[in-house]
Amino acid sequence: MVRSRTGLLKIISNKAMEFIELFEYGFFRNAFSAALLMSISCGIIGTYIVTRRMVFISGGITHASFGGVGIGYFFGIPPLVGAAIFAVVAALTTENLTRRKILRNDSIIAITWSLGMAIGIIFIYLTPGYAPNLMSFLFGSIITVTLTDLLFMLVLTLAVTMFFMTFYRTILYISFDEQFAKTRGIPVMLMNYLLIILVALTIVLSIRIAGIILILSLLTIPQNTANLFTNRFGRIITGSIITGFLASVIGLYVSYLLNIPSGATIIFILVVIYLLGRLLKFITLNYHLWISEKLLKKPGRTGGS
Repeated sequence: MVRSRTGLLKIISNKAMEFIELFEYGFFRNAFSAALLMSISCGIIGTYIVTRRMVFISGGITHASFGGVGIGYFFGIPPLVGAAIFAVVAALTTENLTRRKILRNDSIIAITWSLGMAIGIIFIYLTPGYAPNLMSFLFGSIITVTLTDLLFMLVLTLAVTMFFMTFYRTILYISFDEQFAKTRGIPVMLMNYLLIILVALTIVLSIRIAGIILILSLLTIPQNTANLFTNRFGRIITGSIITGFLASVIGLYVSYLLNIPSGATIIFILVVIYLLGRLLKFITLNYHLWISEKLLKKPGRTGGS
């Protein structure tokens, strides 16, 4: 028994040392920093998205940004810059059309989604020379994050954090009851436009981690995991940040050990954490019910004098 415990501790110690040694590599330090920054911005923005039930709108913006990637390659500008511009335009257009009720919300999302992908494919095909490798944009590759990417992520994270800290109460009103927010004199339309721009920029910069295909997971799974244990907006944000960062670090390490794609591994770990959270909540709830029933069955606890 003692030998088995000693062996287990030795294995854990060796793995911990291996993990620490990874920080000697610049790509891992960049990936770790990106995981921290995007966990914060995705944790905050994702909570807003889930609360407003904007998941499918965010999906439309995500896939529309691929049009910017294609245009970026064609005109020789950084693909993420093109994606950011295209995503912001798509986000503002979607918000405007939704408010003016020109089209149904699901129709707007479908058109934006398919148009962005179509434009991206066309411009990539028209780009002279060899076709670019799109795997990192479609499925993410956090280990390829550069110092320039980190700078953009840092600026975005600071902007999102400061914006939500400054307008926290206002965002809370808008998230749960727009009509009440209007009665309080809050410029709801302006706030919605500013928030949808932050959503678009967060989505684009998160592409480096999870890719266009998997990005919605970073904006929804941590929030739903936190929501298992709390309904308070601020606590969901905190729980989402912790969950996202934990999953990112574990996913990074597992992908390094198994030599598998980091983006998909991070999403898989997020799903595992969510399922473990549901299991924990189920066990806790049933335990409390069992305790309550035991107390009710004790003599003197039932009805009567």
